[in-house]
Amino acid sequence: MKRKLDHWDHRFLALAEFIAKWSKDPSTQVGAVIIHTKSRRIVSTGFNGFPAGVEDAPARLVDRATKYEMIVHAEQNALMFAGSRAEGGTLYVVPLAPCARCAALIIQAGIVRVVSPPPDFKHPRWGETARIARAMFKETKIAWDWDRG
Repeated sequence: MKRKLDHWDHRFLALAEFIAKWSKDPSTQVGAVIIHTKSRRIVSTGFNGFPAGVEDAPARLVDRATKYEMIVHAEQNALMFAGSRAEGGTLYVVPLAPCARCAALIIQAGIVRVVSPPPDFKHPRWGETARIARAMFKETKIAWDWDRG
């Protein structure tokens, strides 16, 4: 963590946690909030789920291979709805840190700061994508602050 989180950071993380509950994914519910950095106004929210109009069938949600091909991540949903308003903003995401795929979109959208739980760089499935995300954020000078609970 580069800087200590303040009460606003904790409020937006709590909001992302609340929004995560809207996901129908039975194993992992992720929420994201994008705010205008200076005014602290909410620009967009998102949670992980299938694209609009695609049925959230239980069989799809429990079949990991199918789910991973169909799911839209919370960060992606928030960025899609924010459009150009994401530029210069801060993205809050819980309970997972952004993957490399989302990091690329976060960078392209012009987000300047990300707040999330610390990534698990040693996780057998997610460690490598976390390392790639960290490298991209570092290279593009995006602040990545971690909420350590």
